[in-house]
Amino acid sequence: MSNTSFTNFKPLNIAVLTISDTRGEEDDISGKKLVTGLTEAGHVNCDKAIVRDDKYAIRAVISRWIADSTVDVVLTTGGTGITGRDGTPEAIKPLLDKEIEGFGEMFRVLSYEDIKTSTLQSRALAGVANATYLFVLPGSSGACKTAWEKLICFQLDARTKPCNLVQLMPRLNEI
Repeated sequence: MSNTSFTNFKPLNIAVLTISDTRGEEDDISGKKLVTGLTEAGHVNCDKAIVRDDKYAIRAVISRWIADSTVDVVLTTGGTGITGRDGTPEAIKPLLDKEIEGFGEMFRVLSYEDIKTSTLQSRALAGVANATYLFVLPGSSGACKTAWEKLICFQLDARTKPCNLVQLMPRLNEI
């Protein structure tokens, strides 16, 4: 990672939630891609689940994770489109203490390189709830790869300069 210096790496506990009415554990490519990315980066996958695209089912899992002080970050994949039952942003926004607007903006800029104007259909977002970071990603494995490799992995690495999200986690900075 070229944006890093010699600060110590701090592994985070990261939970992954796939939102889908059709995917199961065996064909959850996007969820598996996120787990692989975070573990290869040195973080811990502390939990993984799949729920149907229903705002109450989504909120139940997310609420449990943000109430758990051992979960530092939640990554979700799926339900960010603009059709049918896509309702992940609506399910998660009310739970956020603060939204990180720049994440969705930057994600769409980076996605433009691969999918051009189709990136307008993405409602990817990020925020913080009860000191837990949440990243709401599209369901495509390409989108998850872009989000993890070009944005999230750097912000979840304490060595990234000039700043990163890890340095804003008071619990981790007490270690």
